[in-house]
Amino acid sequence: MTETPRGTASPTPQRPPYALTIASSDSGGGAGIQADLKTMTRLGVYGGSVLVSATAQNSQGVDETHVLPTAAVRAQFDAVHRDFDVGAVKLGMLATADGVKTVADCLQDYDGPIVVDPVMVATSGDRLLETDAIDAYTDLFAQATLVTPNADEAAELTGVVPDSPETVRAVAERFFDWGVDAVLLKGGHVETTDGTVVDSLVTPDETTTYTNSRIDTEATHGSGCTLSSAIAARLAHGDDLSSAVQHGIAFTHAALSSPADVGTGPGSVNHLVGIEDGWTPRDETE
Repeated sequence: MTETPRGTASPTPQRPPYALTIASSDSGGGAGIQADLKTMTRLGVYGGSVLVSATAQNSQGVDETHVLPTAAVRAQFDAVHRDFDVGAVKLGMLATADGVKTVADCLQDYDGPIVVDPVMVATSGDRLLETDAIDAYTDLFAQATLVTPNADEAAELTGVVPDSPETVRAVAERFFDWGVDAVLLKGGHVETTDGTVVDSLVTPDETTTYTNSRIDTEATHGSGCTLSSAIAARLAHGDDLSSAVQHGIAFTHAALSSPADVGTGPGSVNHLVGIEDGWTPRDETE
């Protein structure tokens, strides 16, 4: 017979790295702040959040978007910033020009790494960013450690489609003109002849490419949010940018390779990938 332990157990406090996502809610759970927090937790980071807007969406599309007042956005950021040691910030869907400007203003006194995912359109095709908000991004880009646009977002922001080494560099140079430190141009929306996806990390000094097999799946919902928040999580751990990007790509590729079959739509990336086996992306990159 096993006796029940008596008395008071002493806790063992942990001090995980802390990262902050400033983005919008996805009620279906596959993208947005929900995907960011799942990713950060999966990668050993305590995640906080600043909600900019709430979307009513599921695996089939976006039904409605409710934008929070900018005062509420600022109050959330101030509450987190004065209490937590924020190791990295990830920015996702900011909805409006006022939202972009408010977040840029909030981050004026923050000196840690900032990863900007300029979310404009959902995987379902629903537009998530007001057209006049694109111009407002310029001030925000000046504060960015890394910007992670896909080919469509890069083309809308710069007028250049990044479908070759030369155009990738041309797009990056435009971002550098806005003050960005580095650009990760995601290749998922660029067709290749050999069935691969090529992501390009561009800095003023060099370009590093990451090539992976293209996964034949429509369950890509949340892939961009997952990648950018994974990079922010690794930056919060203290990784350098190149290592953080490598680990972020490895985790996202794994999450796409074993998607979550949820909802009646195409499904979502799987933030629980490998958890039963104790796998993390560092197992493949180290």
